[in-house]
Amino acid sequence: MLDRVAVYVAPMRQLDPKELASLERCWLPDRPGPLVALHAIRTGNGTAFADRWPEPRVILASAGGNFSLSGDAGALRPEDLEGRVEGFLDAPREFEPLLREAFPGLHAWERVMHELRGDPPLVAAQGATLRGLGPEDEWRLWGLRTDTSWIAKTWGGPAGLAGSRRAFGALLGGELASVAAPFFVGDRYVDIGVVTERARRGRGLSPACAAALARDLLAQGVRPSWTTSPDNAASLRVAAKLGFERARSDVLYVIGEPVPLPARPPG
Repeated sequence: MLDRVAVYVAPMRQLDPKELASLERCWLPDRPGPLVALHAIRTGNGTAFADRWPEPRVILASAGGNFSLSGDAGALRPEDLEGRVEGFLDAPREFEPLLREAFPGLHAWERVMHELRGDPPLVAAQGATLRGLGPEDEWRLWGLRTDTSWIAKTWGGPAGLAGSRRAFGALLGGELASVAAPFFVGDRYVDIGVVTERARRGRGLSPACAAALARDLLAQGVRPSWTTSPDNAASLRVAAKLGFERARSDVLYVIGEPVPLPARPPG
């Protein structure tokens, strides 16, 4: 604790978009998995703070309830983070003692990151219409249930995701049954997310939407990645079906809410 106090300088300062972008090459890794700060730079959805400016030593970025810390853990005190983080935090392991002091109820959620190195197979959406989504589909995204609506969080909500024209959806009876979207956008990698409404599961809609998104990303010269937990058998099956290969493992720190449980098929 004495060492941490000795290097402490000032409370965290919010960065403007140009300041955050100037740190990209030396601070922000572009790899399979969460890309919170890069997503904020590339899409404009998110914020970032530094312990000081110029020459920051630590960066805290956020986008839609997802956070990342990078830099020197010794540059912060626990109180610098209190009230700033609630949700899912990506941070190097050296931050963990600081995080446990700041957030006594902290949970470490194991994650596995996959990379798609080849082309995904063509996957049919059984009985559904599969297509790219645009602004005209905003109302359909608003109609997603609570347990699937998170797919739009890192885009600021349904309007942002629909306006990006980057998501793919499977429609049944005019309603969205499944959506695949770029959840974190980097330059080399895009970490994709996919949801299927509970009553529509078991039709192969998740792999169909995810495959369409993956092909679109590859056509743009971007490598898709897939992040899930080691106990999420359904997600792992979809990743394997599409040809994703395990790249690395890590943890997300869960703060202020329960660790999510793997989705279950309808009973």
